[in-house]
Amino acid sequence: MNLILLRILFVSLSATLCYSFQPFAIPALPAAVLGAVAASFVIWAELRIRALTLHRLIGAVVGGILGIVGASLFCLVLRSTLPAGSTAAAIQVFVLLFMLYIGLLVGASKGELLNPSALGQVFSSEKSSRSSTRILDTSVIIDGRIADVAETGFLDGLFVVPEFVLHELQLVADSTDSSRRQRGRRGLDILQRMQSMPGLQLQIVSDDFPAIREVDLKLLELARKWEARVVTNDFNLNKVAQIHHVEVLNINDLANALRPVFLPGEKMQITILKEGKEYNQGVGYLDDGTMVVVDHARRAIGRSVEITVTSVLQTASGKMIFGRFDDPASRPESTRTEAVQAVVELTH
Repeated sequence: MNLILLRILFVSLSATLCYSFQPFAIPALPAAVLGAVAASFVIWAELRIRALTLHRLIGAVVGGILGIVGASLFCLVLRSTLPAGSTAAAIQVFVLLFMLYIGLLVGASKGELLNPSALGQVFSSEKSSRSSTRILDTSVIIDGRIADVAETGFLDGLFVVPEFVLHELQLVADSTDSSRRQRGRRGLDILQRMQSMPGLQLQIVSDDFPAIREVDLKLLELARKWEARVVTNDFNLNKVAQIHHVEVLNINDLANALRPVFLPGEKMQITILKEGKEYNQGVGYLDDGTMVVVDHARRAIGRSVEITVTSVLQTASGKMIFGRFDDPASRPESTRTEAVQAVVELTH
């Protein structure tokens, strides 16, 4: 909002100055219009320059300087070959503008070949801040797990939500289908929750690409422009991003990486080291220090046995694995006990 007011003030001031001084002997009112148009052109150029990456900006500056130097040398030759006059002056101005235009255009297009990080810490720090920017996809906002991960502090930097993604969320929230409407409203609630997190930066940007209709392709184009990463859990978007060489953070990949190593029903080998707190329990430890509590393992203390995992408990203090040991030595005794009980029931 402050930038808009500043630009309006700049246009008004330029129009007032041209109205007062009437440059080139232009009448007051047309001069004011000319000043406003010139100021609007300056604002348009400022918006275009702000959209450039640091590589392209440095390339454009270097190319423009080389173009001016080349035009100056060329004009020296023209002065010695052409007679002084309006024709020579017009040719020199044309050569200067032509070389400046070519220098800016070629320098900006070749700017990606530069390595600004080698010029100093200022450029490398800007590059690292760009790389820490993450653009949120519609699917990952509705999913909601990104808010839980960010709340733990594992993700920092700037989270960007484009307005076209916000518009898509609003369309889903206004859908006539109750399930889609609930998903859209959940996504808006997740954004409000992330905005209220004290250590999180969430920014809504208006960057758009009208020539591109698909939201996924707009996200990829925005990621290339910002040199940022796209956060999603959309499998198809993940594949398309790999084709376009855009880095993607997939929440599903993160969930798979954090899933328990041992799942209920799996077999594992563990050495029972001591007796547990409950009756007939044994306790062992994995190589990483994870405690394994095993039922029916009191007799197996000091031995390495194969157990069946029954459950995995993940808490803030760590992870615990619970299992069951089927002791073959105890099976005959249990079988005899069951047979005796069956005989007693039959006699009664």
